[in-house]
Amino acid sequence: MNIFTFVSQEWLLISILAALIAVLIITTRKNNGLPIAAGELVRLMNRDEAVLIDIRPANDFNAGHIYGAINMPHSGFSGRISELEKLRPKTLVLADQMGQHAGAIGALLSKQSYQVRRLSGGINNWQHSNLPLVKGSKS
Repeated sequence: MNIFTFVSQEWLLISILAALIAVLIITTRKNNGLPIAAGELVRLMNRDEAVLIDIRPANDFNAGHIYGAINMPHSGFSGRISELEKLRPKTLVLADQMGQHAGAIGALLSKQSYQVRRLSGGINNWQHSNLPLVKGSKS
């Protein structure tokens, strides 16, 4: 039996499978923190509604980070979650280099009822948009 015959005979099962995969992707994406564009991040930070958490290693953070960001490297993040308690009323926006770790950290924070977003494209996208970075360990 070839794939085309199977799909034509089992179109209902294929449709249900596609719908379930779509729901899984949407749910996972939401639970890990929806992406936020750089412009929206700036707007929320200027209105004091969001805090940027940079989860890159300290040496990357010191080489250049977004003004106002707090550095909490992903490698030791779970041991430092209590530091975020005072920020609970605000949206926490996670930034990493390209988005590779923000989803896992976002899921961890979402499970603890934090409002979480992820910087779309990470610091790489921020730089490619010609937005400024500051150097050093303090913003």
